[in-house]
Amino acid sequence: MATKKHFNSFEEMLSGSDVPVLVDFYAEWCGPCKMMATILDQVNAQLKDRLRIVKIDTEKYTQLASQYRIEALPTLMLFKDGQPVDKIEGVVQAQQLVQHLQGLI
Repeated sequence: MATKKHFNSFEEMLSGSDVPVLVDFYAEWCGPCKMMATILDQVNAQLKDRLRIVKIDTEKYTQLASQYRIEALPTLMLFKDGQPVDKIEGVVQAQQLVQHLQGLI
């Protein structure tokens, strides 16, 4: 389950993380994004000690979506040491996503 935390900036949240951060760029109106939420719960259950999952609403944070060139929803972006290292667009099944991420984290 996701926890809500507040940060002064996106960069502060990324740099303050001791594990890689998987950012789920989504929108409330996006049907596939809602499917991805359940999948990310499963991924979090398997990788919770090795990965932090953060959801960013592209409607509220349009500047971040633009900065990271989010053109499709949902888009997952993996950050390590504050830098983007991987980008996945569209819905990915939980086991496939876990296998993909394990090679990167």
